[in-house]
Amino acid sequence: MNRFMVGAAVAAALGSVSAQAADFNYGRQAPYTVNQPLNAYSWAGPYLGGTLGYEWGSVGNNPTKPSGLVGGLTAGYNWQNGPWVFGAEGDINLTGANDTFAPWKFSNPWFGTVRGRAGYAFNNILFYGTGGLAFGGLRGETFGLSESHTSLGWTLGAGAEFGLAQNWTAKIEYLYIDLDSSNFVITGAKNDYRFGVVRAGINFHF
Repeated sequence: MNRFMVGAAVAAALGSVSAQAADFNYGRQAPYTVNQPLNAYSWAGPYLGGTLGYEWGSVGNNPTKPSGLVGGLTAGYNWQNGPWVFGAEGDINLTGANDTFAPWKFSNPWFGTVRGRAGYAFNNILFYGTGGLAFGGLRGETFGLSESHTSLGWTLGAGAEFGLAQNWTAKIEYLYIDLDSSNFVITGAKNDYRFGVVRAGINFHF
């Protein structure tokens, strides 16, 4: 009888520990998401990453069409409800985009964006649209003189992101960016800058 009672007590204790461990593991799998199946890929939470791509555009009231490589850093946060993913993302980028036409040279040394994202996930594949605020620099040069302005604007785009592992994703993205015009003394005109960017990126999700 004593052996039976001891065995029953041990089995009950092990069952309680197993149930608690199962609850703990479930909580760790998706702390930032709701209505998410246990076997689904989680897009929720914060992330950091980097991008590399190509930029091409045109300067208003000037024949130059800057283009060149662009690279930058990205930070963001996602919320997920079932297959729907919503988030906020910001980035800052350095570019080699420039062009010379006759005496004029224009370049876009840097730009950044602060955007919202909304998309639909097919497990570890996310398709999304994005849009928000843009800002960046435009530099003009002629006959040894140079002038730079920082402008605000807007951006719209779309992309696809792929889950490589639970913490790593890769993406490809297109953005159209429109920076407002500034009065350039060296050109005697208002010059704006509109450009497109295609880039690939890698993100680490925390």
